[in-house]
This record gives sequence, C-alpha cells and structure tokens, in this order.
Amino acid sequence: MPGPPALPGAVLPAAERPKPLHDPDPYSTPPYGEPGPWAPAPPVQHPVVTSAPGVAAQAATAAPGTPVPPVPWTAPASSGVPAPSFADITPLGVSVPPVPRTAPASPGSLVPPVADSALPEVPVPPATQTAPAAPAGAPALSFADAALPGAPASALADAPPPGTSALPIPGASTPGTSAPPVPTPTANTNPWHRYDPWAPPAPLQQTGTPTPTPEQHRARARKLLVASAVALALLSGGVGGIVGAHLERDGVGGDVVLPQVGKADTGRAPDSVAGIAARALPSVVTLHVSGDAESGTGTGIVLDTRGHILTNNHVVELAGSGGAISVSFSGGQTAKGKVVGRDTGYDLAVVQVSGVRGLTPMPLGNSDNVRVGDPVVAIGAPFDLDNTVTSGIISATDRPITAGGEASDGSDVSYVDALQTDAPINPGNSGGPLLDADGRLVGVNSAIRSADDGAGDGGGDGTESGQGGSIGLGFAIPVNQAKRVAEELINTGRATHPVIGVTLDMDYTGDGARVATKGGDDGPAVTAGGPGAKAGLKAGDVITEVDGERVHSGDELIVRTRAHRPGDQLRLTLDRDGKNLTVSLVLGSSTGG
Repeated sequence: MPGPPALPGAVLPAAERPKPLHDPDPYSTPPYGEPGPWAPAPPVQHPVVTSAPGVAAQAATAAPGTPVPPVPWTAPASSGVPAPSFADITPLGVSVPPVPRTAPASPGSLVPPVADSALPEVPVPPATQTAPAAPAGAPALSFADAALPGAPASALADAPPPGTSALPIPGASTPGTSAPPVPTPTANTNPWHRYDPWAPPAPLQQTGTPTPTPEQHRARARKLLVASAVALALLSGGVGGIVGAHLERDGVGGDVVLPQVGKADTGRAPDSVAGIAARALPSVVTLHVSGDAESGTGTGIVLDTRGHILTNNHVVELAGSGGAISVSFSGGQTAKGKVVGRDTGYDLAVVQVSGVRGLTPMPLGNSDNVRVGDPVVAIGAPFDLDNTVTSGIISATDRPITAGGEASDGSDVSYVDALQTDAPINPGNSGGPLLDADGRLVGVNSAIRSADDGAGDGGGDGTESGQGGSIGLGFAIPVNQAKRVAEELINTGRATHPVIGVTLDMDYTGDGARVATKGGDDGPAVTAGGPGAKAGLKAGDVITEVDGERVHSGDELIVRTRAHRPGDQLRLTLDRDGKNLTVSLVLGSSTGG
C-alpha cells in the first residue's frame, strides 16, 4: 500500500528517491549532470501541482483537441467539502459553457440533487500560462500523486501505479475510443534538439550554428582576397587588350607628341672627354691662312696671355712674306696674326695676335710620361670644321717620321720623333693639341699617314690635292720638343738644332746610318773640329745604336738626334770594318731656318 503523497515542495528521503537508470556522472556532463555554464539547459515541462488547501491540482496543458480523462478523487471525511468531479476540470485552452451549480444534499454526497439557481453563471476563460519547471533534483509528480491536504489514503486507491501516467499517450488508443490523427512532423528549430555534448565547445549564434573561428575568418578573407585579385587581373587584362587593339588599329586622335626626357645636369666628370674638351676649347684657335695663290686652314694653341700661339710651320708657310693670317677663337672673337718665328726642321711656328683680352693659356704636360695605351683627346678644325673633338689612345711612342720634302734640296723636310695615335686627325687638325686624360698638352698634331699616297704627309691645309682622311695613323710632335723650340722662336725668332758634325749617306740601304765617304761640295764627311771629329768618328762608320736604342737608317738617326738639346751627351755604337765600337759624343748646335 503506497504511503501518503508528498506535499508540494517537500524533499523525499534519500532512500525513497527514484534512482537513475545510469551511473552517476562525476563530471556533471550534460545531459545527465548539471547544465554547463556555457549554455542554458533544455526546457523541461512538469505538471503543475496546486498547493492551496481545498483546491484541486491543475492538469498539465494538453495538446489542443486531446481529451483528458477524469481522475478519481476522494474528499476527506472530516472536511465537509464535497468531492468535485474531474468532469468539472476544464482543460487549459478549452472554453466550456456555464453549467448550473447545485448544492450538496448531504455531507459526503458527490453529486448534489438540487440545482442552485441563485448562483450566477461564471464563464471560464481559457488558460494561457504554462506550468513552471520543477526544482532541480525534485521528482516529477503525476496526477495520481496530487491530493489535497488531509485527503485519506483511500483516495489514492484509484491512482495509476507508480511509473505510469494518467495522461493519455499521444498516438495510443483507449478502449472505446478512436485513435487521434497523427500530426504531420514539422521542422524543429529548437537548437537543443541538435545539441551534442561531445562536440568541441563553440559559441552558438541565434540560429544554433557555430560561430566561425578567427582562423576560419582569416582563411575566408584570404580566399576572398585571392579571388578579387584574380578577377581584377582578368578584368584589367581584358580592358587593356581591348584598348591596345583599338589604339593599334585606329591610333590616337590629335597631333603626334613624341616622348622626350627633360633637361638634366650638363656637368661632366673632369677626366671625361667632355670635361677635357670643355676646359681645353678656350685655349684652341683656328687659323685661316691665305697666300699669293693658295689658302689653307689649320689649328693653333694659346701659349700665354701675351697672344703667342703655337702651330705647325706648314700651316703658316702659305702666307709667305706677303700673306695674311686670321685667328678665330672659340668664343667667336677674330684677330689678325703675324709670324714671330718658324722652323722647317721641327715643323713648328709661333704666331702672335694683339688686342685680345681674356686669353686662356693651354697647360703643358710632359711627353716623357706618356705610355702606350694612354687615352688622348685631339682638337682641331678638320676641313675647316672648327672646334672638332676626337679621342683615342697613344698607339706608339718615339715613332721616327719625316714630313715635307717638296723642295728640291730637301730643305723643307722635317724630322719628328713623334707620338703615334689612333685619334682621328684630318687635314685641318695640324697645329692642334693632343691632350692627356688630365687635359694637359702632350703633343702637337702634325702629320697623318694617308691611304692615298702611302707617305708621311703634313695635315695642314685642306686644299692639298691627294690628301685623304684619317685611317687611324696620326702623329704628334712631343710637347717637350715643342716647348724648347717655341721658347727659342719667341725669344730669338730662330730655333737651334743639335748636330753630330758628320754627313750621312742617305742612299745607304743597309741596317744603320752610314757616314758618307765625302761631304758636300766634295768636302770631308766629318767636319773638322766638330762633335763627330772629337768623338773619333770616321768616314764609312756605320752607327747602329744611340743610347742603346737601335737605328736602322739615316733619317732615324737624325730624328733621334733632334729629340735632344744642343750640348746633350750621346753614347753611339758603331760598326767599323766589322768591329763594334762605342764612343761618347756631345751634341753641337746649328741654326735652323
């Protein structure tokens, strides 16, 4: 016989509490343990129990259209209150018309025999509230457990057995009734129906779907960025291709404007060709010479502020004694010039101008410091094209050359121990400067080797017939020799030549320079009392070396001798009757013309 029902809100002893069908969960993991702090527990509905005395417990809300069977109930014997029929209990949400109330005929009677017409009819409003949730840990109550206080134990006789419910089971049929229709399943939007206690924790959105993690956000952003970049590239390529094809086919309207760079710094490095030319051009002049029947063009070098200009002899000799010389400066000034002195043997001359201010002298270098391969710059007026700048290198040094020789007596022949260069030199460059990498004068351009005649040729005026252009073989008088001759021409008007005091056999075809057997005018080949006689030279001696350098002809011996000053001492190696002899000789002096 079951004991009396527990009062609402009472806690059953531990021995009488229903035991769960599973082992206790020490970790309180949902859905068996306590709800976790990360999410609310799923809602649980329980029947509502009436706690006030004399009031029947309210039934749980049933689904609309579902009949609720009456629950037997026995009123306590001493209460004096008639036991109401469960037929008087109206399910929540169902409207019932008013029923005439009746008063009981005697205590304990369940149905009153007489209607109480004096009582007003009270309509029952539909219930809209739901039962509150039972406290955590309290056992769920059925309608069989619900009783008024003081109800006898016999009132529970008709209650359903423990573990069963007095409420009808949806979908089940009872004897004498038809089965209710099965409702059509609908989509459940309750997020707790999709709750998985073993899934990794993730915050839930309002729809119940997990919120993306920062890594997922970044991955999605990267994908979006890459897709946008690819789309932009494709769009740009397509638009560019269309525009390019249109421009190529139809062109751009309007006038054609060609691209061009803007102005830049015009300064150049001092050791560049441009830098050297910029510094040297103010010291270079162009000479226009006119004579009785001919005229020509050459170049000159400003030596000082007094107006002395150095050039080649073959440039100014066209003027003769009655010709005219016009000097043009790089700044545009023009002045008349006069010959101060000239020398045929060295092919040098000095011209002076007056009335010109602001002259810039050319700095002089040292030709003994020049080596093969050094860069050089040549400036001149080839074919009357003034201020022309070319560049090249030193191809050779101590190159013996002769120029001139048009006079029948050979008095116009010049002997030059020249610097050879591949810088382009043409007729009109004669008398112009050959500059080193520092812009200093190392040579005076004098001759070129022409492809037309294959002979050494003065590069003076541009009117000489038979002269060709440059083939990369130009020759310049070393500045050390030119300086000495120019000083003598300025100071005395004449230049001195070093001599050895012998007459050479210019027809000798052997190797070396041979002393002739007799001199001019049938005189002795070795001048009596001259430098050669004092050194012990004799007619027929063959001179093979000068200061250890080999000589191969008479012209070469003269060139080696002219490279020195009068009074210099030379060491000569000679062949006399098959014997090699070495003699020392001090150079004499003669006045050139």
